[in-house]
Amino acid sequence: MNSRKRLLRWASGIMLVLGIGHLSLLALIAWEDVTGWVDRRMWAAVPLVPTDGDAVQTVESLQNKVTFWAGPGSFAVPLILLGFLTWHLAGRGVAVPAGIGWGLATWCVLGGVLLVPSPFFAGIISGALIILAARKKDRPGAARDREMDLA
Repeated sequence: MNSRKRLLRWASGIMLVLGIGHLSLLALIAWEDVTGWVDRRMWAAVPLVPTDGDAVQTVESLQNKVTFWAGPGSFAVPLILLGFLTWHLAGRGVAVPAGIGWGLATWCVLGGVLLVPSPFFAGIISGALIILAARKKDRPGAARDREMDLA
């Protein structure tokens, strides 16, 4: 396995652990809210009913919205998708652009500073690995051919 592929696989693994861990933790903490969405059918998570300016929101309504935006409405789902995409591209030998790594690292620094303590800082490692993988040069053809013969 070449070093670019290894770096991208580690980056994607970190992203997958962060995203899946975030959603799993939310499911454990707010299980009643999540199952309530199933009981109340579609649009139960964040109702689309407009409220009057004078209407006071209930604690349950606010908790329901917090649970949605902390779970399926959070960045966990796109982070999981980015992790799977990075894993797939690494398997095909395609480098993920360094801009993706810079964006991910910047987002994780900002999130980590705003939400201390949090696992956001682990995402910086994924971003850095993507940047390093994008900067890796392809190995000469002879070394690549030798690796293909071994596989």
